[in-house]
Amino acid sequence: MAILRLGSKSEAFHREGNSWICTSGLPSDVNINIGEMSFQLHKFPLLSRSRLLRKLIEECSNGDGASFSLRLDDLPGGAIAFELISKFCYGVKIELNAQNVVSVRCAAEYLHMTDEYGKGNLISQTESFLNEVLGNWADSIRALEACEEVMAHAEDLHIVSRCIDSLATKACADPSLFGWPLAGRKSNQSPETTSLWNGISTMTKTKPTSDNWWYEDVTFLSLPLYRRLILAIESRGMRPESIAASVVYYARRYLPLMNRQSSFDDANPGPNILNPSESGQRALLEEIVGLIPNKKGVTSTKFLIRLLRTAMVLHASPSCREILEKRVGSQLDQASLVDLLIPNMGHSETLYDIDCVQRILDNFFLEEQAAAVATPDNIVEEGQLTNESNSMAPMTTVARLIDGFLAEVAPDVNFKLPKFEALASSIPDYARPLDDGLYHAIDMYLKAHPWITDPEREQLCRLMNCQKLSLEASTHAAQNERLPLRVIVQVLFFEQLRLRKSISGWFFVSDNLENSANPSGNVGLKKDGSHHATDGEDDVTHRVSELEKDCSGMKEELRKLMKYKRSWKNFTRRLGFSKSQSCCSKRSKPSNLRAIPPSTVNR
Repeated sequence: MAILRLGSKSEAFHREGNSWICTSGLPSDVNINIGEMSFQLHKFPLLSRSRLLRKLIEECSNGDGASFSLRLDDLPGGAIAFELISKFCYGVKIELNAQNVVSVRCAAEYLHMTDEYGKGNLISQTESFLNEVLGNWADSIRALEACEEVMAHAEDLHIVSRCIDSLATKACADPSLFGWPLAGRKSNQSPETTSLWNGISTMTKTKPTSDNWWYEDVTFLSLPLYRRLILAIESRGMRPESIAASVVYYARRYLPLMNRQSSFDDANPGPNILNPSESGQRALLEEIVGLIPNKKGVTSTKFLIRLLRTAMVLHASPSCREILEKRVGSQLDQASLVDLLIPNMGHSETLYDIDCVQRILDNFFLEEQAAAVATPDNIVEEGQLTNESNSMAPMTTVARLIDGFLAEVAPDVNFKLPKFEALASSIPDYARPLDDGLYHAIDMYLKAHPWITDPEREQLCRLMNCQKLSLEASTHAAQNERLPLRVIVQVLFFEQLRLRKSISGWFFVSDNLENSANPSGNVGLKKDGSHHATDGEDDVTHRVSELEKDCSGMKEELRKLMKYKRSWKNFTRRLGFSKSQSCCSKRSKPSNLRAIPPSTVNR
C-alpha cells in the first residue's frame, strides 16, 4: 500500500474521552466540535492554512483573546479526517494512505486549504498522492471503496470517475506486463517471492495470471460502484465472457439464495456476509440481470435458471423474470433435466412449474425461427457449408430434454392432461428420431392417472408415432395393458412390417452375393493378381468351386450314359429286334450297367 508521510514534529495531541487536546504548553483559544468529538486547538495554526477557518475565526473572535467554539458537522470525513488535518496544520507527523486520502482530500477542499495559504498545502499534497494511488490496482480499489463515505464530495472532485477509469484500464490490460499487485486483499508478499542480490531485495518475475484475476477484488464494491465499473470495462472492449463471469462471481457473493439452491464448482469467493433484506436482494438481482451481456452462450444456462428460481422466490418484477425466461430459452439445448425442475412458487397445484417450462420452450422455438429466417437455406456464405445434422442438434437435444421432463413430472396427480398434451405437442415430429422418450412419459402418465377415460387415453397416445418406436419399446408397448387396444394393434402391425422388410432385405443381400460370384474362381483378386478377401468371401469362393466340380462330374456322367445308350441301340438293330422288343429290353437292363450316382441325380 502506498504511504505519504507529512510533518516532522512528534505527537502533540492526546485524547481524553471525546476530546482531542493539543499539548503545546499554551492554553487553547478555539474549540471545534464535529459530531460528538471536540478539538481544543489554537486559532493561528488553523487560520494560516485554511480560508474557511480563517473566515469563521474572524467572525467569531471578539478581539479580547477569549476562547470560542465552532461547529463543523458538515465536514467530509468527520472527526477522523479533521484529526489528520489539525495535525497537518501543527506540522505533526501524519501518514496518508489509499484508505484515508480520499476523505482528507475532500475535507481539504471543503476547508479551502490551497497553496495561497501556505506552499505545499494539503490540497496539492493529497492530489499528488492520489495520482500515485491510482497507479496501483489494489490501492485504486481501496480508494474507490473509501469514496462511499464522502460520495457527494468525491463525485464533485471527480475522484470516483478517476478511480473507475483507472480500474477499468487495468482490468482490460495484462497485469503481468506492468507488475500490478493482484488480489489486493491477499497481496502480502511471501519470502518465496523475493530474492537478494548484493543485499538488495528484488521482486521475482510475476507468475502468469488468468482472465479472472480481478473478479474477487471488485466484489467488495457496492452495487452502484460495481455497476459503473462493469459498464466502463465493457466500453473498453472486454470480452462478454469475462464480464459475465465477473457478474456471476458478484451474484454468488450477495445472493445467498443462489448458493443454497445449487453447488458451484468454483472456489468460495470470500467470507460469508450478513444476509441482506429481501427487498435489498430483489433490487440487487434486478440490477445483476441488467448487467449480464446479451450475447448467447456467455452465461451458463445453469446459472440463468438458478437466477430465475431466485427471482421467483424474491418476487422480482415480471419484466425481470420475462428477461430471464427469454435468455434461458435462447440456450435451452445447454440445460439439464435437473435444471428444469423448478419448484412451483405460484398458485398452481403441481409440484413443479409447468407453465414456466412451457414459456421457456416457446422462447426457444421463437429463437430458432428467427435464426432460420435470418439465414435462409438457399444462401450460403463464402467459406461455409450448411450442415443439416448440426442445425438439428439443438432441436433434437431439446426434444429429448422435454421428454425426460414429462416423464419426471408425469407421476404428479395434479398434472392436468391438457398441459401434458400442450407441452408434448410443442416439439415437432421431425425433432424426435425415436419416440421412446415420449412413450415412456405417456406410460408414466397413464400409470399415475388410471382414472382418465378411454377417449382421453386414445387422444394422449396420438401424440406418439408407433412407427418410430425402437424394438425394445415396441416389445414393451405390445404387452402394456394400460395402452388402448388400437395402439397395441398398430404397434404389432408396424413390427410385422419391420420384420418383413428385414427378412426381404436379408434375401436380397444373399442373392446379390451369389450373383456377384465370379465363375472363373478369380474372386477377390487384386490388380497384381494377389488374393485379398475376407472370411466371408473365402467361404463363398469355396462353395462355388465345389458346385463347379459337381457340375463337371454330372456332365461327365451324362456323357457316358448317352454313349452307352447309343451303343446298345446299335447292338439291338444288328440282332434284328423289333421296336417292342427293344422297349422291353430297355425295361430290363443288364445288371452290370453302372447306375447313376444319387448325388448326381439330386443335383
